[in-house]
Amino acid sequence: MAATAYLERASDGAYDGIAPDADWREEVLRLARERDAVILAHNYQLPEIQDIAHHTGDSLALSRIAAASEASTIIFCGVHFMAETAKILAPHKTVLIPDERAGCSLADSITADQLREWKSQHPGAVVVSYVNTTADVKAETDICCTSSNAVDVVASIPADREVLFLPDQFLGAHVKRETGRENLRIWAGECHVHAGINGPELAARAAENPDADLFIHPECGCATSALYLAGEGAVPAEQVKILSTGDMITAARGTSAKSVLVATEVGMLHQLRKAAPEIDFRPVNDRASCTYMKMITPTALLRCLRENLDEVHVDAETARRAQGAVQRMIEIGQPGGGE
Repeated sequence: MAATAYLERASDGAYDGIAPDADWREEVLRLARERDAVILAHNYQLPEIQDIAHHTGDSLALSRIAAASEASTIIFCGVHFMAETAKILAPHKTVLIPDERAGCSLADSITADQLREWKSQHPGAVVVSYVNTTADVKAETDICCTSSNAVDVVASIPADREVLFLPDQFLGAHVKRETGRENLRIWAGECHVHAGINGPELAARAAENPDADLFIHPECGCATSALYLAGEGAVPAEQVKILSTGDMITAARGTSAKSVLVATEVGMLHQLRKAAPEIDFRPVNDRASCTYMKMITPTALLRCLRENLDEVHVDAETARRAQGAVQRMIEIGQPGGGE
């Protein structure tokens, strides 16, 4: 069959050599059944990976599915911190990521040592970490948040307590703007893909498509610009929606707009078009593609299932402490979209 040269590498180092044809699909699903595995795919994955997965969604939603699943093995098609979160919530299950090199520039923008140093400079502060962080950072965190509940998480903290918010500076700016909280300190991290979707680009696309809704992820460098456009009347305020990836799906099914400009990683367009095929979804920046997300190729997925690679491990004590931070987030209320 076509699935033979599965250890070939593309020029970017990703596993390559197999086309996602019917033979590939049949073998992937057969191996998943034999291994008692559930395949989870993040919204930013390649369309063919999203389409073969048993579940597709944002990282936290998928991690919760992993914990609730009866499957003994989790195949997490995403980036490494997401697979770690699944392991934290499902410690007794085998968690595999099809390519362990699939990292995240945002998660890598702060280390546990850096966080400990920051905490030492602000004794008594409450640490709020976005779920897009490593297990080691979560273990140093008081409470996690998602992009859809970050405002609620910070608002739940007594007003006289200083808050250290990390690692995304754009999400932090959104939270500060919404809460008006002056004692919120923000780490200067960013997702390189979302940071690259800028205000002038958004303004130009909006001017070309004046009737389009704007779906803006709060990690984007253009989120503030979107609100400015609404405030200045350049775009009707009701057309500007700051949304997590999970909330974008809900909004797509509920909007009356005929076209939507989407400011997030371009993989999201696949799920949006499936959710509302009658709407014209267009990226604000069609180059906003995450190289790490796209490392999970059809070849990598088949390799993972054939060879039982690559397994994700989290130290038991680290997992225990990190799980506490995630659980406290969940107890505040439904966390909605994971990022």
